[in-house]
Amino acid sequence: MLRACVHLCLLTVALLATPLTAHAEWKPVEKIEPYAISGQSGAELYRSIGEKGPKLGIARAIAYTNFKLTWGLRDYKPSAKDCVLTAGRPKLIITYTLPKPSGSLPPAVQKNWDTFIAGVAAHEKVHGASMVQMVHDIQAVTDGLTLADDPKCSKTRAEVVRRLDAISKARVQASRDFDRVEFGNGGNLQKLVFSLVTGP
Repeated sequence: MLRACVHLCLLTVALLATPLTAHAEWKPVEKIEPYAISGQSGAELYRSIGEKGPKLGIARAIAYTNFKLTWGLRDYKPSAKDCVLTAGRPKLIITYTLPKPSGSLPPAVQKNWDTFIAGVAAHEKVHGASMVQMVHDIQAVTDGLTLADDPKCSKTRAEVVRRLDAISKARVQASRDFDRVEFGNGGNLQKLVFSLVTGP
């Protein structure tokens, strides 16, 4: 079965040179990138998803949520003894890759498709929300991080990497666990796929 997958794929932390007030208000940028599928029945549409869906490794997915995270105005500030990581404003771009029929559908198929794609999009939105939470988690453990006896900031940089790695792994695992439930017996996406394939 195809899987709707989302992973924490581009944890890009760009550390620039000017400090900024901690925890400035920000909002993620969300984009939808459709990919074209074809068919005149639910089964044909699902078959087309299997042929044209985003490729993840050797498999293809129904949908995919990706992100790019960069930090503006964020810097390590060494002093005679300590090192402080100044707060920065995050820029989070979340991209949802979703299937879209390339042509018009018969009314009954269109109705069935609308239910299916709304459920898939809602599933991916949960993954998007987890990425937003990840950024808040990063801010909570890195903004203003201060290590003593680190005038070159080497220990601080290593500690930041350690903390980011732990947060990233936790988010990846949470995403996998969510997908497992959604595609498990009686799971929401399993039901959506079944309804699409067996419908008109």
